[in-house]
This record gives sequence, structure tokens and C-alpha cells, in this order.
Amino acid sequence: MIVLLIRLLFVGFIVRSALRLLRGVAEGMQPRPPKRPGAVALVRDPVCGTFVVPSSALSAGSGTGTKFFCSEDCRRAYAMKIAQ
Repeated sequence: MIVLLIRLLFVGFIVRSALRLLRGVAEGMQPRPPKRPGAVALVRDPVCGTFVVPSSALSAGSGTGTKFFCSEDCRRAYAMKIAQ
């Protein structure tokens, strides 16, 4: 009786191990999820100090002197400050 119980436990262990192995292989064959986009460098608005994404921010100037702004109000305030 005990020998039969040990054999059943052993067979159950083998079946469970085989199923886990097959699930792992199947999971490994699935396509990888797309990578998340990398971090975007932010720039600081010189008027209010808000950090903005350069591609969606308002800007003034050109080249290395380009300033980025969070709103039209900040851009106007900066232009007035520079004009004085």
C-alpha cells in the first residue's frame, strides 16, 4: 500500500514537472511585448519654471538660443522682458 502511494506521488511529480516545462516553453515562444519608448529630455520654461517637452512646447529664438515655453503668456512675458 505504501509503495503504491509512493509510486503515485512520483508519477504525479513527473507529470507536474512536464506540464510546467511545457508551459514555460510555450510562454517563451510568445512574441515579446513592445518596448516602452525611452525617456524624453525636458526643458524648463524660463518664465515660470515649468518643465515642458520640446516637441510640443512653444519656442522663441533659433539654434542654441532657442527658449521653450509652456504657454503663449510665458512667451509674451519673456519677449517683454528681453525688449526692456
